[in-house]
Amino acid sequence: MARLVSEKADIIPQLGEVFREHGYEGASLALISRATGLGKGSLYHFFPGGKEEMAATVLAEIDGWFERHIFAPLRATDQPRDVIEGMFGAVSDYFRSGQRICLVGLLGLGDSRDRFAVVIEGYFVRWITALETALVRLGHSAPRAREQAEEVVAGIQGAIVLARALGSPATFSRTLARLKARMLAG
Repeated sequence: MARLVSEKADIIPQLGEVFREHGYEGASLALISRATGLGKGSLYHFFPGGKEEMAATVLAEIDGWFERHIFAPLRATDQPRDVIEGMFGAVSDYFRSGQRICLVGLLGLGDSRDRFAVVIEGYFVRWITALETALVRLGHSAPRAREQAEEVVAGIQGAIVLARALGSPATFSRTLARLKARMLAG
Protein backbone atom coordinates (compact mmCIF):
# COMPACT_ATOMS: atom_id res chain seq x y z
CA MET A 1 0.00 0.00 0.00
CA ALA A 2 1.30 3.46 -0.92
CA ARG A 3 2.04 5.84 1.92
CA LEU A 4 1.67 9.58 2.22
CA VAL A 5 4.89 11.51 1.87
CA SER A 6 4.78 15.27 2.05
CA GLU A 7 8.33 16.03 1.02
CA LYS A 8 10.97 14.51 -1.18
CA ALA A 9 13.42 14.60 1.75
CA ASP A 10 11.22 12.09 3.60
CA ILE A 11 12.27 9.24 1.31
CA ILE A 12 15.96 10.01 0.76
CA PRO A 13 17.13 7.65 3.54
CA GLN A 14 15.18 4.74 2.04
CA LEU A 15 16.50 5.53 -1.43
CA GLY A 16 20.05 5.55 -0.09
CA GLU A 17 19.63 2.12 1.47
CA VAL A 18 18.20 0.68 -1.77
CA PHE A 19 21.21 1.97 -3.71
CA ARG A 20 23.59 0.68 -1.01
CA GLU A 21 22.01 -2.77 -1.08
CA HIS A 22 21.53 -3.17 -4.82
CA GLY A 23 23.89 -0.66 -6.46
CA TYR A 24 22.69 1.76 -9.09
CA GLU A 25 22.17 -0.85 -11.77
CA GLY A 26 20.28 -3.25 -9.49
CA ALA A 27 18.03 -0.65 -7.90
CA SER A 28 14.90 -1.19 -9.96
CA LEU A 29 11.87 1.06 -9.66
CA ALA A 30 9.99 -1.91 -8.16
CA LEU A 31 12.59 -2.19 -5.36
CA ILE A 32 12.60 1.56 -4.84
CA SER A 33 8.80 1.64 -4.75
CA ARG A 34 8.71 -1.18 -2.19
CA ALA A 35 11.34 0.46 0.03
CA THR A 36 9.75 3.91 -0.03
CA GLY A 37 6.14 2.82 -0.02
CA LEU A 38 5.48 5.06 -3.02
CA GLY A 39 4.02 4.11 -6.35
CA LYS A 40 5.91 4.80 -9.53
CA GLY A 41 3.76 7.86 -10.26
CA SER A 42 4.62 9.41 -6.90
CA LEU A 43 8.30 8.62 -7.41
CA TYR A 44 8.27 10.39 -10.77
CA HIS A 45 6.39 13.29 -9.20
CA PHE A 46 9.26 13.81 -6.75
CA PHE A 47 11.98 12.77 -9.21
CA PRO A 48 11.01 13.60 -12.81
CA GLY A 49 14.53 12.56 -13.86
CA GLY A 50 13.85 9.03 -12.64
CA LYS A 51 16.41 6.79 -11.01
CA GLU A 52 19.35 8.99 -12.03
CA GLU A 53 17.84 11.98 -10.25
CA MET A 54 17.10 9.80 -7.21
CA ALA A 55 20.73 8.68 -7.01
CA ALA A 56 21.98 12.23 -7.56
CA THR A 57 19.73 13.46 -4.74
CA VAL A 58 21.03 10.77 -2.38
CA LEU A 59 24.62 11.64 -3.30
CA ALA A 60 23.91 15.33 -2.63
CA GLU A 61 22.49 14.43 0.78
CA ILE A 62 25.59 12.37 1.62
CA ASP A 63 27.84 15.14 0.35
CA GLY A 64 26.03 17.69 2.50
CA TRP A 65 26.40 15.54 5.61
CA PHE A 66 30.14 15.06 5.01
CA GLU A 67 30.60 18.77 4.27
CA ARG A 68 28.95 19.76 7.56
CA HIS A 69 30.40 17.05 9.80
CA ILE A 70 33.79 16.21 8.26
CA PHE A 71 35.12 18.53 5.56
CA ALA A 72 34.24 22.00 6.93
CA PRO A 73 35.48 21.27 10.47
CA LEU A 74 38.76 19.87 9.11
CA ARG A 75 39.32 22.96 6.95
CA ALA A 76 38.35 25.59 9.51
CA THR A 77 39.85 24.40 12.76
CA ASP A 78 42.41 25.96 15.03
CA GLN A 79 42.25 22.72 17.02
CA PRO A 80 43.32 20.18 14.39
CA ARG A 81 43.98 17.31 16.82
CA ASP A 82 40.47 17.53 18.27
CA VAL A 83 38.82 17.79 14.86
CA ILE A 84 40.83 14.88 13.42
CA GLU A 85 39.85 12.73 16.41
CA GLY A 86 36.26 13.87 15.91
CA MET A 87 36.45 12.90 12.24
CA PHE A 88 37.21 9.31 13.17
CA GLY A 89 34.27 9.20 15.58
CA ALA A 90 31.89 10.70 13.03
CA VAL A 91 33.11 8.31 10.34
CA SER A 92 32.61 5.34 12.65
CA ASP A 93 29.10 6.49 13.50
CA TYR A 94 28.17 7.27 9.89
CA PHE A 95 29.37 3.93 8.54
CA ARG A 96 27.91 2.11 11.56
CA SER A 97 31.28 0.71 12.55
CA GLY A 98 31.86 -0.57 9.03
CA GLN A 99 28.48 -2.23 8.59
CA ARG A 100 27.13 0.47 6.27
CA ILE A 101 28.46 0.58 2.74
CA CYS A 102 29.94 3.79 1.43
CA LEU A 103 27.51 4.56 -1.39
CA VAL A 104 29.91 7.05 -2.97
CA GLY A 105 32.60 4.36 -3.07
CA LEU A 106 30.15 1.76 -4.34
CA LEU A 107 29.01 3.98 -7.20
CA GLY A 108 32.64 4.79 -7.95
CA LEU A 109 33.32 1.10 -8.55
CA GLY A 110 30.27 0.26 -10.63
CA ASP A 111 29.22 0.85 -14.20
CA SER A 112 27.49 4.02 -13.03
CA ARG A 113 30.84 5.65 -12.14
CA ASP A 114 30.93 7.77 -15.29
CA ARG A 115 27.37 9.01 -14.72
CA PHE A 116 28.34 10.43 -11.30
CA ALA A 117 32.09 10.95 -11.85
CA VAL A 118 32.20 14.63 -10.91
CA VAL A 119 30.34 14.09 -7.64
CA ILE A 120 32.33 10.98 -6.71
CA GLU A 121 35.68 12.58 -7.47
CA GLY A 122 34.70 15.78 -5.66
CA TYR A 123 33.74 13.88 -2.50
CA PHE A 124 37.07 12.09 -2.25
CA VAL A 125 39.19 15.09 -3.31
CA ARG A 126 37.49 17.35 -0.76
CA TRP A 127 37.92 14.78 2.01
CA ILE A 128 41.61 14.30 1.26
CA THR A 129 42.23 18.04 0.89
CA ALA A 130 40.37 18.93 4.09
CA LEU A 131 42.25 16.28 6.06
CA GLU A 132 45.53 17.44 4.52
CA THR A 133 44.76 21.00 5.66
CA ALA A 134 44.18 19.85 9.24
CA LEU A 135 47.36 17.77 9.21
CA VAL A 136 49.41 20.74 8.01
CA ARG A 137 47.95 22.80 10.88
CA LEU A 138 48.95 19.96 13.19
CA GLY A 139 52.54 20.43 12.06
CA HIS A 140 53.00 17.89 9.26
CA SER A 141 54.83 18.92 6.10
CA ALA A 142 52.54 19.49 3.12
CA PRO A 143 53.80 16.47 1.12
CA ARG A 144 53.57 14.17 4.14
CA ALA A 145 50.12 15.53 5.07
CA ARG A 146 48.83 14.79 1.56
CA GLU A 147 50.26 11.27 1.66
CA GLN A 148 48.74 10.59 5.07
CA ALA A 149 45.36 12.01 4.08
CA GLU A 150 45.23 9.73 1.03
CA GLU A 151 46.29 6.77 3.18
CA VAL A 152 43.59 7.47 5.75
CA VAL A 153 40.74 7.88 3.25
CA ALA A 154 41.86 4.75 1.39
CA GLY A 155 42.21 2.91 4.69
CA ILE A 156 38.71 3.87 5.79
CA GLN A 157 37.24 2.73 2.47
CA GLY A 158 39.16 -0.54 2.64
CA ALA A 159 38.13 -1.09 6.25
CA ILE A 160 34.47 -0.73 5.28
CA VAL A 161 34.87 -3.42 2.62
CA LEU A 162 36.81 -5.74 4.92
CA ALA A 163 34.46 -5.29 7.89
CA ARG A 164 31.44 -6.02 5.69
CA ALA A 165 33.10 -9.00 4.03
CA LEU A 166 34.10 -10.50 7.38
CA GLY A 167 30.93 -9.45 9.19
CA SER A 168 33.24 -7.90 11.77
CA PRO A 169 32.62 -4.34 12.98
CA ALA A 170 35.67 -4.80 15.23
CA THR A 171 37.87 -4.95 12.12
CA PHE A 172 36.63 -1.49 11.13
CA SER A 173 37.12 -0.09 14.62
CA ARG A 174 40.65 -1.49 14.93
CA THR A 175 41.62 -0.09 11.53
CA LEU A 176 40.28 3.37 12.42
CA ALA A 177 42.17 3.29 15.72
CA ARG A 178 45.44 2.39 13.96
CA LEU A 179 44.96 5.06 11.29
CA LYS A 180 44.17 7.72 13.88
CA ALA A 181 47.15 6.78 16.06
CA ARG A 182 49.58 6.88 13.11
CA MET A 183 48.24 10.18 11.87
CA LEU A 184 48.28 11.93 15.22
CA ALA A 185 51.72 10.56 16.13
CA GLY A 186 53.27 12.39 13.24
